[in-house]
Amino acid sequence: MKIQALTIVTASAASVTPVQKVIQLMNGMLEKGKEEKHEEQVQFAAYKTWCDDTATEKTRAIKEDNEQIDSLEAVIGKCEADISKLTKEIAQLDEDISVYEGDLKA
Repeated sequence: MKIQALTIVTASAASVTPVQKVIQLMNGMLEKGKEEKHEEQVQFAAYKTWCDDTATEKTRAIKEDNEQIDSLEAVIGKCEADISKLTKEIAQLDEDISVYEGDLKA
């Protein structure tokens, strides 16, 4: 039985010509190349999705932060105006206190 199986394997191996072997190897390489290409396409699609999501998120965050900067700059401007106004009021009140203290002494 082993001799017959060996004979069949030898006969089938002998029936494959070198050109057929090269064709088989090239077909194997072609299939392997197609599989690798598909895997790379899947990886690239996942990477592209991540990039798009990240870009969208970063753009939104930048827009929100710029709006917050504008809002805070407006608050700072208002506070500076209040400081100027209150500084003048304090100076006026200090002057009034000086006058009243002068009146008390007199």
